[in-house]
Amino acid sequence: MDFEIIMQHIQPLRKYLALAAIPFFLISCGSHYKLVKSNRAEYKMNNERAVDSSLIKTYLPYKIKMEQEMNTVIGHSEVLMSKNDKVPENLLRNFFSDALLHEALKFDPAVDFAMPSTNGGLRVDIPKGEVKMANIFEVMPFENEMVIFTLAPSDVKNLLNFIAKTGGQPVAALRMKIVDDQPTEVMINGKPYDPTRNYKILTSDYVAEGGDNVQSFKNPIEKKMIGIRMRDALVTYIKENEAAGKTINPKLDGRITKN
Repeated sequence: MDFEIIMQHIQPLRKYLALAAIPFFLISCGSHYKLVKSNRAEYKMNNERAVDSSLIKTYLPYKIKMEQEMNTVIGHSEVLMSKNDKVPENLLRNFFSDALLHEALKFDPAVDFAMPSTNGGLRVDIPKGEVKMANIFEVMPFENEMVIFTLAPSDVKNLLNFIAKTGGQPVAALRMKIVDDQPTEVMINGKPYDPTRNYKILTSDYVAEGGDNVQSFKNPIEKKMIGIRMRDALVTYIKENEAAGKTINPKLDGRITKN
């Protein structure tokens, strides 16, 4: 075990450890303290410093366990699912949204459609071939939870407008054509959109709280916390498909198109 290994796993410390020396205080008659001197020194972390074996012994068992878990293969993908924010629809968004809606329907079969994240919430590609636990942590590194909202007609319209004006977002059970940044020919769960009714929508707590400037979930008719992290739901979906002998193979189905 050499110094480079230590450096690899203490990246949050950056290039230096700044240690403040103990200040010297002058005690007055009234038990008050006054700072009279303070020293600061920087200690460079480089190959010139000796390896601290006690540090290695402390973190190594956790490092080994973490790497074993992160390198576990949980599924297989037929295609590369690339993060591409410049198109109204892509394979990564479709897979992610369909998977989370599938898991949410286990808790509430009445969910109408899903926008579980915004484009910015999906951080990296998912590779073709083996899908490891690490890939899912990389694509969804946050602790966001799934939440089901019942929204009034005006808030549903607001959400559809947001999706259209931003050029498309990750959605499931929702289809629309974006014309001049407006939603047209909207279909929800296979039926024409009814602007007079309430809809039940799956999203994340981050989006619901106004993340990425989404304002549609501020005044819901009903809010239901599932108690499942989105990342955990995604892992469950992949593992269940793997156990059933199914690979991940999302398609572009025209759920969102833009003129």
